[in-house]
Amino acid sequence: MANPSSRKIRGLPLIDTDVIIRLLTGDDLEKQARARGLFKRIEAGEVIVFAPITTIADCVYVLSSPSLYKLPRAEVVGLLLPILRLRGFRMQDRRAVLKALDLFAATTLDFGDAYLAASMERLRSRTVYSFDRAFDRIKEIQRLA
Repeated sequence: MANPSSRKIRGLPLIDTDVIIRLLTGDDLEKQARARGLFKRIEAGEVIVFAPITTIADCVYVLSSPSLYKLPRAEVVGLLLPILRLRGFRMQDRRAVLKALDLFAATTLDFGDAYLAASMERLRSRTVYSFDRAFDRIKEIQRLA
């Protein structure tokens, strides 16, 4: 039997990182205008798009990377949240992604590890096998190596 949530996203167009980055950065004004048009349609409910977790992770990486846009963590999260909260913007594991963004902004965890920690909460798991000591700062997690 198919996962009920997979039926809700089947057939939806997917959105790539570059469209979101162009919208947020304005580093290419023509593409930003096109992205803005798309997101106005998403906001109005005319279009529904789906973003895999990799798209969100790539956005976080690109915006916060010291070799790319160098934005502070809190600013990255502040830019992404309004987009992710649009009714027509669907994504995998929304609750864990939003929690991961909170952790990303509040800790030194990269987004992938923050998503892992958020997934642990959702799955009611308290143990992670990792060499990354940043997990030690989260009291709900026991890190084993």
